[in-house]
Amino acid sequence: MNRSSHFTRRGLLKVGAVAAVGAALSQITQIGFARKATAQIDPNWKIKKGRIRQSVMGWCFKQKPNPMSTLELAKACMDIGIPAMEGISHSDYKMVLDMGLKISLVSGGHGFKNGPFNRANHEAVITGLTKSIDLAAEIGTRSVITFTGMKEAGISDAEGERNCIEAWKKVIGHAEKKKVNLVLEHLNSVDDSHPMKGHPGYFGDDVDHCVDMIKKVGSPNMKLLFDVYHVSIMNGDIIRRIRKYKDYIGHYHTAGNPGRAELDGFQEINYPAVMKEIVKTGYKDFVAQEFIPTWDDKISALRHSAKVCDV
Repeated sequence: MNRSSHFTRRGLLKVGAVAAVGAALSQITQIGFARKATAQIDPNWKIKKGRIRQSVMGWCFKQKPNPMSTLELAKACMDIGIPAMEGISHSDYKMVLDMGLKISLVSGGHGFKNGPFNRANHEAVITGLTKSIDLAAEIGTRSVITFTGMKEAGISDAEGERNCIEAWKKVIGHAEKKKVNLVLEHLNSVDDSHPMKGHPGYFGDDVDHCVDMIKKVGSPNMKLLFDVYHVSIMNGDIIRRIRKYKDYIGHYHTAGNPGRAELDGFQEINYPAVMKEIVKTGYKDFVAQEFIPTWDDKISALRHSAKVCDV
């Protein structure tokens, strides 16, 4: 190979590399424009069918940039026709209720990390859940969320399961008396890209196992919080599991997978089909939008996802 051909070949490689980068940038730009185009929904669109009772998880809309206040989000819900909110501060409940919205889910007073998997957390878990059950009954909310907590060294899975069931049994009688459901949320333990997109180390990361624990508590008021996003990641076969566990499901959450973003064409879950299946099961409680908005206009993102679910 002579020097001339060497430079010619190297030049061609450079041209090829530049072309590849240019194509990639073009694709990214097109994706960006496509996502913005997807967000261009009629600003006057409102929920029409209402067969899915929708709610909104407030924490998602407080993310930067441009975090929304609870009041601003509540006004958007009213404009879109979403009848409820959750995942907001207890101190905001009165304001939201006075606006005519409902609280669809009350936080359980213990987070997903310090759950009943470890018996050392039981006093705090039981106290928190009991207070939350009382609050839910007071404001007319049917559900209080609970979690398993994280796996911990020195505690076997079998022991951790027994600990969870023991703690829930100590509060479920109170939930029955107050006509409130305790809903156990299944979370994915895979996505480690963001503190709220996945939860590595979470004990209740298998939805089938979560239902098994619910059955062992042995109460009609112990239910599953079926988060479609998390089930998609960990178990899949979403519609089959909705059919199988319909009698144990007390609440639903949504988000696009991957990324926990909008319910748009850049994620893999067929949400209209999922929502139609939920309707077919006879489910009457809430389905909460728990996606983290990525569109510039967060209200348009919420309106779009509400439309996707209004089947």
